[in-house]
Amino acid sequence: MAKLSAAVICIMGFVALASGAFNCPRDDGQFEDPKQCDKFYECIDGLPIEKYCPDGLVFDPLNRKVNKCDHVFNVDCGERLELQPPQPTKKCPRRNGFFAHPDPSVCNIFYNCIDGDAIEITCTTGLHFDEYSGTCVWPDSAGRQGCGEVGKELSDGFRCPKDTGLDSRGQAVDHPKYAHPEDCQKFYVCLNGVNPREQGCSDGTVYNDVAQRCDAPENVPGCEDWYKEEPKKH
Repeated sequence: MAKLSAAVICIMGFVALASGAFNCPRDDGQFEDPKQCDKFYECIDGLPIEKYCPDGLVFDPLNRKVNKCDHVFNVDCGERLELQPPQPTKKCPRRNGFFAHPDPSVCNIFYNCIDGDAIEITCTTGLHFDEYSGTCVWPDSAGRQGCGEVGKELSDGFRCPKDTGLDSRGQAVDHPKYAHPEDCQKFYVCLNGVNPREQGCSDGTVYNDVAQRCDAPENVPGCEDWYKEEPKKH
């Protein structure tokens, strides 16, 4: 029995040594490493076991889930700036996460990497992928370079009117919208009244210029039969 106890104590010592003599704040629980954001310790009866999040994910001590590893843009790592060496695959800089297209001029396509497998995703027309938020946003918000900046005029010749109009409170509209002259499903948004972006309604709906939103075709005069005729459907 004494030999067994000694062996257990020895194993516990090796565990503590392997974890860098980390001191558990409490006997049981998961706790972040002070320097490395994707490294944490699972404490059992006061003994720490060193663990790592899957490559590309980081540890969130505030997460109430059992699995506290999350995407980088969801976690405030603070001063825990170190990360484990990356394990890249063909299209994934790390095995997990959301990553921009490798060609810096392609800003509307990104990859959702799950355990090294990449799923290609295309942003809605006019939006750019923002790696800091993991979402598609207006180009002005993404602030990416080399994307081929959108000018004051779109390829179809649309330019934002100088008169942006007023809202119900008599204030100038920040981002006015305009119906496409030929395509019932499309419309334009003028960011800050000057930078045009082409947008589109989901299949089955058309843009209602009066209501300033996508709507059922029967509610928009002239677009009632938009989805009943070819080749207009998009």
